[in-house]
Amino acid sequence: MDFALTADQELMRDTVRRLVAREIEPLLREHGAKRAMPRNVFVRGLRACAELGLTAARLPESAGGPGIKMLDYGIMMEQIPPVIGVSLIAHEASTARLYAEGTDEQRKRLLPDIISAGKIVCTDSTEPDTGSDPRNIKTRLTRSGDRLLLNGWKMWISNVAECDAILVTCLDCREDAASNKVIKVVVERDRSPFEARNIDTIGLQQGLLGEAVFEETPIDPRNVVISASGATEALKTSWAVNRPIFGLFAVHFAQRAYEMAVEYALVRRQFGKPIGAHQLVQKNLSDVATAVMSSRLLCYYALSAVDQGGPAEGLAAMAKRYAQNACQEAVWQAMNVLGAMGLSTEAKIEALYRDVRMIAIPDGTNEILALIHGREITGFEAFRGLVTASRSRRSRSESGR
Repeated sequence: MDFALTADQELMRDTVRRLVAREIEPLLREHGAKRAMPRNVFVRGLRACAELGLTAARLPESAGGPGIKMLDYGIMMEQIPPVIGVSLIAHEASTARLYAEGTDEQRKRLLPDIISAGKIVCTDSTEPDTGSDPRNIKTRLTRSGDRLLLNGWKMWISNVAECDAILVTCLDCREDAASNKVIKVVVERDRSPFEARNIDTIGLQQGLLGEAVFEETPIDPRNVVISASGATEALKTSWAVNRPIFGLFAVHFAQRAYEMAVEYALVRRQFGKPIGAHQLVQKNLSDVATAVMSSRLLCYYALSAVDQGGPAEGLAAMAKRYAQNACQEAVWQAMNVLGAMGLSTEAKIEALYRDVRMIAIPDGTNEILALIHGREITGFEAFRGLVTASRSRRSRSESGR
């Protein structure tokens, strides 16, 4: 067991850092910090990431992806400002889902433009009345004569206001109006127009989080995606990667807050010496550093489990939940090191606190993640009362035995 990054991993990390400094951070600085990025700004950032294969990280080289390990993907994603990273992972996960569930014809027709970031894509599942339970969705695909029509309302979708295509989770009511079979359809905006808008939020305010309404939206029959394993299974598989990466977004914020707190503690003086020389300030900095390191390692471990093909759903849930909670507290403690200055917008650390708070919700709230992990531990599904298999194998895996 070696906790040091390999030479290749260090190269990947440093390459992304240079890309961020050269391409992405200038874009974010040029654009207002409290309003959503316009499409042209986001596309420039996304295309910069595409150059490193980050728009198709989960795809093999034969399909146009980089063929990298998920641990390597996480190491690279940690370096990217999360306001871009959240939209990037929404795009990349949609690419992976379409590759996993789509037909050969759909892959050949749709994926090249998505991989190159020539087109922006996203996935929706959440609705006003349905969040953690995707089986309870109400959006419906129906047939009217020789036309397929989509009707429904989706919310909390990254990229939707600026996307070219959206992978919509819906009920297949083409032949049976009472059907509860879940499928997906690709809605190409230029051929199937729909209404979408951004939603104002407390954090990640430059981001593209929004909602979409489909009213008798015509759907190309070629864009119906029917997964052999079921539409919700592809979502669950992708979450095993997404969740640790969201945990690493929280680490990104806490790392920045830690660096700001250390810098301040070395120059701010009280009682005749730098505040960094006082015991309680040192304790605060130690706690923040511990939260950053432990969260990072847990997220890396969860991604490594995906690479090894072992049980990862519980680990992924644990990693995101722990990292978000620990790093949110870490950012708060870093703010406290700055004292009153930490509350000012001038210091910019308060923005990190608002931003890290946003990480608790996407791809599973902390509460639902605890239940997912609890299911892995006990074999009981708390939200549906079902008993799952292979409890002992999963528990041994998590304990390291």
